[in-house]
Amino acid sequence: MAAGGASILRAGMVGLGMIFDETYRPFFERAHAEGLWDRRFGALAVELTAVGSRTGKRAAAYKKSAGQKIADFQNFSGSDAIDQLVTADVDLVCVATPDDRHYESARKALQAGKHVVIEKPSVLSLKELDELVALAQDQGVLAKVVYHKLLDPDHKKLRTLVEDGVLRHVNNGYCSLLEPKSISGQQFAEWISGRNPGTYVAVHYLKLIDFTFGGRLKTVTATGQRGLVGPKDGPTWDSVQMRLVYEYGDGREAAFDIHTSWVTPNNFPGYVEQEVQFRFDNGVWNGHSRKRGVELTVEDKTPNDLKTTINTHYNGTFVEPWGERSQRGYGIEVIERFVREVAYVEKGGPAGERTRRLKEMRELGYNDLSADRQVVASVQALEAILAEAAQGRPDAVASYDAESGKLTLAWPGVAETRVLHPGR
Repeated sequence: MAAGGASILRAGMVGLGMIFDETYRPFFERAHAEGLWDRRFGALAVELTAVGSRTGKRAAAYKKSAGQKIADFQNFSGSDAIDQLVTADVDLVCVATPDDRHYESARKALQAGKHVVIEKPSVLSLKELDELVALAQDQGVLAKVVYHKLLDPDHKKLRTLVEDGVLRHVNNGYCSLLEPKSISGQQFAEWISGRNPGTYVAVHYLKLIDFTFGGRLKTVTATGQRGLVGPKDGPTWDSVQMRLVYEYGDGREAAFDIHTSWVTPNNFPGYVEQEVQFRFDNGVWNGHSRKRGVELTVEDKTPNDLKTTINTHYNGTFVEPWGERSQRGYGIEVIERFVREVAYVEKGGPAGERTRRLKEMRELGYNDLSADRQVVASVQALEAILAEAAQGRPDAVASYDAESGKLTLAWPGVAETRVLHPGR
């Protein structure tokens, strides 16, 4: 038991990249200072107990700078860092590595019987997804994925209008997310080779579309541009344009176009540009990050040190009216939600009812890995289409059978069909 009679949950962290400072760090520091409370599980202490990474340098620097703001966590590094972390005394593991390393870390944590939350995209193939879902089922733990944009008040309002029948039957949509060159050239430069911005950020919109509107994924097509981040004929992509077609219960279809890039000029006014538009039978929904209501200009500060169009809904630091300094936003809230779900399973009632509580939390389609099939199918399709294009075979079309889970790849005018996933 923790101080004051509170229960305790111990967390492990895999990777301490940029996303850690914006979301995990403020959550763990606040939880360390204040704990959590819920009438279902009472007072709860949450401690960051262990960190695993390749070099351990960032974790060591963070431990030194944080001081008393955080628990004295173990810092595991090297090729066996994850193996050491999952044998430590942790109840849950947060995986925040580059996306092509998610699967291995999550697999080891689930095999060790730990609850797991993974940064988006959860994994890069349906085979990996099936294995992790089965592991979580066998071990009796939660396997979740972070889609923080679903907690954005604007996106929650969109889904509310759809759920309530105010906006009726989506017809088509357009989503765009443009990031500056500093993302691909500096912050993520160590893992950018062979990657693309579609997998990295389009997945936010893939989930938004899949979760908000439902329906069955049918086809995925994609193209993109190269030559700035890597060679013009190589496997590293500057920007990607993908299209998804969904079919709904009445037999009608909707097409969604998603454009992403990480080579926007660093001094672009919005720094990060996000835009969505969805058209319905009876209405239109428009959202734009640069028109959200706040613009800021500070000499020699914006748009690099400070953003010109700031999104304090996602993550912001504040001096509260009562003098306290805080950091909050839906990017942090989504981490807290996962910890509350774990606490409810483990601390929310008699041990004999744990299975019921576990089932209840697994039915949350916004973040459970078992509800991520069509998103992962889209990601796997995108990666396969771009890989083929890099090999001189462009214009592939991926088809997904929602009933069987089969994912295939074909080319116009070519008899060959490649099976990317045979189905369940």
